[in-house]
Amino acid sequence: MRVVGTVAVLVLLAPGLASAQSQSISDVLSFLVTNRSIPTEDFVRDEAAAAATRDTISGLLLVELATLPISSSAGGFTYRLNPALGTVMRSSDSFGPFFTERSLTAGRARSSFGIGYRSATFDTIDGRDLRDGTLVSTASRLRTESQPFDVETVTLRIRSDTVTATANYGVTDRFEVGAALPIVRVDLSGQRVDTYRGREFIQATGSASASGLGDLIVRAKYNVVRRGAGGLAIGGEARLPTGDEENLLGAGEASFRPRVIGSAERDRLGLHGEVGYAFGGLVDELDYNGALTFVAVPKFTVIGELIGRRLDGVGRLSETVTPHPRLVGVDTIRLTSVSESTDRVVAVFGVKWNVAGTLLLSANLLKPLTDSGLNARWIPSVTFDLSFGQ
Repeated sequence: MRVVGTVAVLVLLAPGLASAQSQSISDVLSFLVTNRSIPTEDFVRDEAAAAATRDTISGLLLVELATLPISSSAGGFTYRLNPALGTVMRSSDSFGPFFTERSLTAGRARSSFGIGYRSATFDTIDGRDLRDGTLVSTASRLRTESQPFDVETVTLRIRSDTVTATANYGVTDRFEVGAALPIVRVDLSGQRVDTYRGREFIQATGSASASGLGDLIVRAKYNVVRRGAGGLAIGGEARLPTGDEENLLGAGEASFRPRVIGSAERDRLGLHGEVGYAFGGLVDELDYNGALTFVAVPKFTVIGELIGRRLDGVGRLSETVTPHPRLVGVDTIRLTSVSESTDRVVAVFGVKWNVAGTLLLSANLLKPLTDSGLNARWIPSVTFDLSFGQ
């Protein structure tokens, strides 16, 4: 009867089955996650688990898009006044890290503008593969068997492309302000498949695309202590909710992140680190970043970085197993989520090349080192920066 009933439903839905098109990213994601067909006889638990799963996936995608790391505020060229000579000179031979701030500021009346591009195709979520059809959303299993006899799986293909414009201005030798505005495109498609005793039935399909402004970022930094090319600085960053929350382009809430920055440079090597904490927005977030820079030749800096984030309450996918209320010896497996703190660590490696004048080309690869959250195997990024001033 179970197979016959399923076939009847599929015939009624033919030719397109259940589908969602031309809707918001949130609507399609909700449709794919909540459109369950296995008869668990427990609607309340089904709805609660589906809603928790949907909210967690949406939240993790927003964490990736709305709180993505932006290139460091100071441009690759930093300057300061030499009192002994009465002239302006470069503060460092290094072009600095990618995303980790350094204590140096751009210098009085020095400006920089940049344009960057980043692309990510997300493959896993909390260690579960999104693309190979093994992400179980609901299943029924006999307690005497190890594998479910009826299982629904969800396949999701999520890609984001982000172009970010940045600007920075040195108000004084020690104080600078800046802004960054991302333009984001998100593509999502997926399907839900019910496999009963080895036979597959597509339950739902959906796709959506959205593009537009992300959340505007404004920031400032003050160089408190300066020792050659190193020192100590304090800074702050505010993210304003200018992105479309419904299409997961923005957080929908403002956030503020104060930070403390330290740097040490000697000869060709530089070591940089920062610690910050974000208030408001999607979740409270502790950031801890570190970077090592090496001046290979005067026009070429090699950079390695670690970007760490501890997120409070964003959620993590998990499975629950409960007895079927009517069928003896049958358990129901549901994909849901639990609220807990998670750590995300990403490694970054790349180079900055002084193409000509004060034009910099930055190219790097980001590689997640932890499986929590929404992850891509590799995330390439390229940025052009131009500095100028008096």
